[in-house]
Amino acid sequence: MGIERSKELFAKACQHIPGGVNSPVRACKSVGCEPIFIERAAGARVYDADGNEYLDFVCSWGPMILGHNHPAVVAAIRETLEAGTSFGAPTSKEIELAELVTGALPSVEKVRFVSSGTEATMSAVRLARGFTGRSKVVKFDGCYHGHADSFLIKAGSGVITLGIPGSPGVPEDIVRNTLSIPYNDVDTLEKTLRDPKLDIACVIVEPAAGNMGVVPPAPGFLEALRQLTSELGIVLIFDEVITGFRLALGGAQEYYGVRPDLTCLGKIIGGGLPVGAYGGKKEIMDHIAPDGPVYQAGTLSGNPLAMAAGAATLRELSRPGFYQELETKAADFAAQLAQLAERHLPGQTTLNRVASMMTTFFTPGPVTDYVSAMRADTDRYAAHYRNMRSQGVWLAPAQFEAAFISAAQTEADLALALEKTEWSFKNLANPEKSR
Repeated sequence: MGIERSKELFAKACQHIPGGVNSPVRACKSVGCEPIFIERAAGARVYDADGNEYLDFVCSWGPMILGHNHPAVVAAIRETLEAGTSFGAPTSKEIELAELVTGALPSVEKVRFVSSGTEATMSAVRLARGFTGRSKVVKFDGCYHGHADSFLIKAGSGVITLGIPGSPGVPEDIVRNTLSIPYNDVDTLEKTLRDPKLDIACVIVEPAAGNMGVVPPAPGFLEALRQLTSELGIVLIFDEVITGFRLALGGAQEYYGVRPDLTCLGKIIGGGLPVGAYGGKKEIMDHIAPDGPVYQAGTLSGNPLAMAAGAATLRELSRPGFYQELETKAADFAAQLAQLAERHLPGQTTLNRVASMMTTFFTPGPVTDYVSAMRADTDRYAAHYRNMRSQGVWLAPAQFEAAFISAAQTEADLALALEKTEWSFKNLANPEKSR
């Protein structure tokens, strides 16, 4: 499978763009190859600059739950585009999407739209600090909440993929107000939150982690988190940028039955266009300017194209049976994937799945937190990635990311992916024999 045109484009991009990419993981450094440049997509497939076709499990890192170029989403964007792309003024599209979001998430009484997940999380934390009058933020090791300064401590996603412990350029005065503790560790959580000297404003968590690979919450973990924060007057923030509208129409908070005080959203609510949002209890949200003193603004916040694409997507997701169909498809695929791994790489992999997102870790299990995730053999994942890409299956170019199932993937698509996976696993088990 030739990628000569992609190589030419990458060389040219490196002359003008740091690393040749606009988000670090896309450079494919951790998987030992150069990136492919995508030209177009349709349904469950993407096509690169050389005309190669790939079955897509990246789904634009999660947003394309309906698949690429869904007719209803494309129609909504086209109709809105003809009226203009940006006005810097309120539009009815914002109200439409806000009603869909608040209708699906009972914990979200009011919502503010921004332009990215990072913007949503940093704004939610500022709001929590302004509401409580406290300063400290608690996060969890391996959870990624965007690239705002205060979150780049033991963060997941590209930070751990590239082996960066934090980031130069982040002042100590900022990070000293962020505490990072082990995910799924209730004892450490309680000890930290009950420390009266810490002055904790909020706890932010991925309710199901997706940025150190998929790591589900341990039984009772989210419930303990909710009970402790409620008791101590600490604002609980669910970062549902990945899980929002992915696990269920009501997100992880519906899936697990635990309601936060504030919720951060992104990805799916933009239908593939740049978007973010944060929302929650009215008493907290009313502290945002212009109603309150906590300032946040954005030129392209509530962009009509993103609002239209998001509303069209959420209407499709509201179809009866949508999530059950996706769950059945994902569960069947994951079960067969795990069987293949056990057959060809016995005791060498762990598959974690939450609804339609999953990760195959190249390590014996279980994987329950940052420490156990870090035991994964990243070189072996890199070889698997290269194998799969050569066979026309596009996975995330990093061990510590999720693979996503979309509604556009058919049984035949998933059977094909399993066939290619078996070839790759055989190759990994016995490279010489599988050539």
